[in-house]
Amino acid sequence: MDTKVKTDIGHLRIDGQRLWDSLMELAQIGATPKGGVCRLTLTDLDKQGRDLVTGWAREAGMSVTIDKIGNVFMRRPGRDDSLPPIMTGSHIDTQPTGGKFDGNYGVLAGIEVVRTLNDHGIETEAPIEVAFWTNEEGSRFVPVMMGSGVFAKAFTLEHAYAATDTEGKTVKGELERIGYIGEQEPGDHPIGAYFETHIEQGPVLEDNDKTIGVVSGVLGIRWFDCTVTGMEAHAGPTPMALRKDALLAATRIMQDVVAAAHRHPPHGRGTVGMVQVFPNSRNVIPGRVKFSIDLRNSTDELVDAMAAEVKALADQVAREHGVQVQIDLVSSYPAQQFHAECVEAVGRAAASLGYSHMPAVSGAGHDAVYMAKLAPAGMIFIPCKDGISHNEIEDAQPAHIEAGCNVLLHAMLERAGVVAG
Repeated sequence: MDTKVKTDIGHLRIDGQRLWDSLMELAQIGATPKGGVCRLTLTDLDKQGRDLVTGWAREAGMSVTIDKIGNVFMRRPGRDDSLPPIMTGSHIDTQPTGGKFDGNYGVLAGIEVVRTLNDHGIETEAPIEVAFWTNEEGSRFVPVMMGSGVFAKAFTLEHAYAATDTEGKTVKGELERIGYIGEQEPGDHPIGAYFETHIEQGPVLEDNDKTIGVVSGVLGIRWFDCTVTGMEAHAGPTPMALRKDALLAATRIMQDVVAAAHRHPPHGRGTVGMVQVFPNSRNVIPGRVKFSIDLRNSTDELVDAMAAEVKALADQVAREHGVQVQIDLVSSYPAQQFHAECVEAVGRAAASLGYSHMPAVSGAGHDAVYMAKLAPAGMIFIPCKDGISHNEIEDAQPAHIEAGCNVLLHAMLERAGVVAG
């Protein structure tokens, strides 16, 4: 057989209405009154979603493999089936008040790519695979991104199996109960390249009126708990100069968390999302304040620089206010740059298809982070309305859904190669 790559695939487009209809059908499993989806991992609803998606895959002629953590791989063979597959995917579990598109779009976009190749009778050199990963959201079990993390050996299968939900049910028990505990060892599954299509979950694309985000990487994250200890005292009799006000000192540090992000643009992020004030009484000077610090940036060096600046300011505040400040690291996620060739493939596809596009970074974690440690990887973002996600009102335009999938189609074909007819 002549194996020269065809040059006339530029006309290929997915069926946008078919993709949209599939998204809406999947969204009915766990649909909420406000238009969102509650389909927590390894529940009966998750089983229904898994059954629906794997049924679609089999209808498209794909084989289905499940590993021991419940990750699902749906495969369309290539001409040379010994080549590692060009893979795409995401997750189909949701937040308790989740939307229709987070994760689900990336999985069903992959199914639509395969359906489109079938429609046009196109054979690829390498196999095409669509994956969905177990417990990406981490809403019912921790850690987050569990399935892809076990696959990438970030933590052990035994650790994941032992995780429990609020009712004491284990991951292993629930996988067995819903019938999605497979035989393949996690990670014993080659990947030639990995692409993940996703709503942005932020407002940047919409704000810039761009259709496609060409994602270069995922921000590094450091989470800290900060505890400021002063002295409780009566708000009336205690003069201002003699106070050890923990909240006053804490607010200076909180403001520097935000300022540190501004000092390291364009990807610096600084957030204080949780604050506990003790004793939390109207007429008592706060004696202790505990709050969260979330720092993010595009490289680990930048995140660590931001953290060092905040800690230095905290030391200064402690001296000036006569309080104690303790900052403890609770989580650290390294920044992940995506493979230049995959990033460029996404950019070329967007340009050749005539879609407006711009460079983007992901401020949230995705399964692609773990895949990028194993194989060349890249991501494709599309806008979501008002940048809202992890919310029942999460929304995306059908035209953007279609555009992102078309970019995925052409980026995957560039990596997989097309057999001449």
